[in-house]
Amino acid sequence: MSRRFSWPCGLLVSLHLIASCRSPGTPAWLVERARQEAELAGRSRVVHDFRFTDRRQASGITFENRIVDDAGKAYKLAHYDHGSGLCAADVDGDGLPDLYFVTQLGTNELWKNLGGGRFVNITVPAGLESPDAVAVGCAFADIDNDGDPDLFVTTVRHGNRLFENLGHGTFRDITTQAGVGYVGHSSGAVFFDYDGDGLLDLFLTNVGVYTSNARGPGGYYLALGDAFLGQLHPERAEASILYRNLGGNRFKDVSRDVGLVDLSWSGDATAFDVNDDGFPDLYVLDMQGGNHIWLNEGGKHFRDATADYFPKTPWGGMGVKVFDFDGDGRLDLFVTSMHPDMWVNIPPGDWTAEGRKSDTSQVAGRLFPTGKARFLFGNELFANRGGGRFEEVSDAVGVETYWPWGPSVDDFNADGWDDIFIAAGMNFPYRYGINSLLLNEGGQRFLPSEFVVGVEPRPNGATQQVWFTLDCHGADRGHPFCGACAHPESLAGACRVDAAGHLTMMGSRGTRAAVALDLDGDGDIDIVTNEFNAGPQVLVSDLAQRHPVHMLAVRPRGTRSNREGLGAQVAVLLPDGRRLLKLLDGKSGYLSQSDLPLYFGLGDADHAAAIEVRWPSGRRQSVAGPLKAGQTIDVVEP
Repeated sequence: MSRRFSWPCGLLVSLHLIASCRSPGTPAWLVERARQEAELAGRSRVVHDFRFTDRRQASGITFENRIVDDAGKAYKLAHYDHGSGLCAADVDGDGLPDLYFVTQLGTNELWKNLGGGRFVNITVPAGLESPDAVAVGCAFADIDNDGDPDLFVTTVRHGNRLFENLGHGTFRDITTQAGVGYVGHSSGAVFFDYDGDGLLDLFLTNVGVYTSNARGPGGYYLALGDAFLGQLHPERAEASILYRNLGGNRFKDVSRDVGLVDLSWSGDATAFDVNDDGFPDLYVLDMQGGNHIWLNEGGKHFRDATADYFPKTPWGGMGVKVFDFDGDGRLDLFVTSMHPDMWVNIPPGDWTAEGRKSDTSQVAGRLFPTGKARFLFGNELFANRGGGRFEEVSDAVGVETYWPWGPSVDDFNADGWDDIFIAAGMNFPYRYGINSLLLNEGGQRFLPSEFVVGVEPRPNGATQQVWFTLDCHGADRGHPFCGACAHPESLAGACRVDAAGHLTMMGSRGTRAAVALDLDGDGDIDIVTNEFNAGPQVLVSDLAQRHPVHMLAVRPRGTRSNREGLGAQVAVLLPDGRRLLKLLDGKSGYLSQSDLPLYFGLGDADHAAAIEVRWPSGRRQSVAGPLKAGQTIDVVEP
């Protein structure tokens, strides 16, 4: 798949794309963006003649993400609008990836993959019903090394929960026994083996105190009026927690014992070996400050080494993924930073501004007690130059986006180079923001391709949805919007009130989390999203229907290492000598950790020459080829 698209082919793609965007509901600024992307794609060598189509209705998935009122009719600038995660794992051992959707109100739902792109809701028989838990993040991991994925779920002040997989996709709540039922403002969760004992430990990120003790409908805690100034109040800090796995489904908080006391306003984190000493370190995001790298010193102690590796760090980091974007055999670090984009209101269609770092000149200095000089304001891609040196190259390679949450990284065109899907958008009361799909042009640049491959625009060009309704002649009489919407021109037509006093408020659509996986078993990578206040998108790729897809899926199976192989570095060697390196970290999107095999696109090669694994235990293993494309290979640690 290394062919170059000629200009006539690019022109055909452009014409088709613009036509597909001309739904009566598609805004002109999105049609223009489609035209621009088609022109760029026509000059690119990267494979882009494939499409994603939303197959949610055909999938049978009826899950709806539901929000608390503080993100709806009682909207506040608070962390509730950060939404919830989405995780994938084969929970019942049938070889098909299942989906776990997280929501604030209603219940989280587990959907079993029936094959052929069809799913069925098994939440209740699986033992996972959790009404109005105000849930945030999820993580699948094999905590007891029995060969099936267990599940950890975080919440806002409703208690985090750990579920043991009993086999065949049924679970039991072991939170109390395990000692991980922390009650606070929790967010992302990361399983990794920090001490090399073969058991997966757990790092829990906590945001900070952003709620009061008053309760709202559904039992959620009302947000503080100044929630987004919380970092200026030291008493509101809420330390993240490192739990050590003691075995027997028991965990212990060892944060202070190992020197890892992180008071960041953190929503997520990731584990990777930044100094290549064989022990996984922790990169912790701070959505209202600078990120931190905690160096793991021999599995016994952690040290904040941020200044040594990242003297300038992103401010307002939201999502993170470690991958080798340039194929040099070293793991790079990609961070999406959304909060800097909240300071400017870029008008729709100003794509140049969306591709620039945020302008902080108008931001109050009190938000930066130590100044702005050590921060970066936007997405950051730190290229690993070896020897502990990282170079920030985001602008040079084209990965700046607007209102990003988290990245899902995989090889969407199976050409041997990992691409990036970025979930984005701020929903009500902001304008629509696009999700991004960036195709990797051979490790040199990324090609904006969301319109080219059908991720945007959404079906029928939709950018808006009903956000909430009010009864202005009844229970909601006196609500500020009841008066404002009586004169809809003042709100640019965003709401309307009928003669009976029923108000309908519109809001922008937007995605929070996504997972990239081969949903239907056809050999290419699909995308499933968790929208905010809406049902998911089930974006099915037709790459395999348009091209012969050469790929390998690799699933490590630890023996001395943890059974899941989390933390393993896996390299696939191609016949031409190229080495495709991936880290098995489970990071699959914002607020999410999945249990999925590693996917390697092989480009034109119909086989791999070998597979090399560096296990968490330190052992190195080589599986000799030729290894025929189109299969999943279980690599068992010797």
